[in-house]
Amino acid sequence: MRILLVEDHLELSRWLSKALQDVHLSVECAMNGADADALLHTQEYAMVILDLTLPKMDGLEVLRRMRLRGSKIPVLILTASGGLEERVQGLNLGADDYLAKPFELAELEARVKALLRRSQGNEAVVHCCAALQFDTVSRMFSYGAVPLALTPREHAVLEALITRVGRAVPKEKLFDEVFKLDDDANLDAIEIYIHRLRKKLETLNACGVAITTLRGIGYVLDAKTGTSPNLHTNNSP
Repeated sequence: MRILLVEDHLELSRWLSKALQDVHLSVECAMNGADADALLHTQEYAMVILDLTLPKMDGLEVLRRMRLRGSKIPVLILTASGGLEERVQGLNLGADDYLAKPFELAELEARVKALLRRSQGNEAVVHCCAALQFDTVSRMFSYGAVPLALTPREHAVLEALITRVGRAVPKEKLFDEVFKLDDDANLDAIEIYIHRLRKKLETLNACGVAITTLRGIGYVLDAKTGTSPNLHTNNSP
């Protein structure tokens, strides 16, 4: 999942970005409100973490413009003061949650995970495909009782597939969720990560799970039941 972090304090932005990447989230950063507004015009994100005090355009204006465009992306506001008036204004403009600085990293992670689960229309804590499981709280994969060690991009690809289990996910959709704008990669890079995931599943003797390539359509994660996978393509975040 790709998140937009809008924070003008460089050190804090780097610290938050690293912390969120450690829980297997892909993070793109904007250092001012104007850049964030431009990115939100052209890019898709699973959620936005938005500071309110920003150069060029304040966070409330970024939020207001998002909602006027009809964007339903969940927004977590970071506020330095935590004052009631500021919180109410943000919530009235369409923010989904807020967190006052300074905050504990564990609370930020918990709020981010909760917003992501709700935004998917699914409060399920664990996604399953045969014995393969993805725990949305710990953000860890396991096969049976065996943890599945994955690189961040492998994790992002498999998460996109298991949260849409049985449905075809287009290569373009996977690419958007895995890579950031500043990554030097092309669409065919997804095939590399699909290949690596298949190898890792085979190593765990995960014979009950398959990643199927549907030419011209995308990829499907499904249990091996002897039936054909659902060919419905899914473009939702």
